Amino acid sequence: MPRKPGLNSEFVMFDVVYEDGTQRSNRKVPRALTGGIDGDTPAHGFLIEQDRDIAEKSGRPPAKIKSIVRSGAKKKERDYSERRAG
Repeated sequence: MPRKPGLNSEFVMFDVVYEDGTQRSNRKVPRALTGGIDGDTPAHGFLIEQDRDIAEKSGRPPAKIKSIVRSGAKKKERDYSERRAG
């Protein structure tokens, strides 16, 4: 039986929704950061760092991430807008 495409890929794709309502689709996150005990949570940190780098190069402030979800997934989005420090 053939494997599903993308399972051997070194990246996982995420759709990111920002607090201002904008969305960016198919953001690449290394597969090694996902799927462990923390699930997709480390992807959030990776995307924040990626956004900081992009913002620094463009001279604009980074937008705050509201939620992330794997591209093409029908699962509930992870909401990071009301995350508590702790």
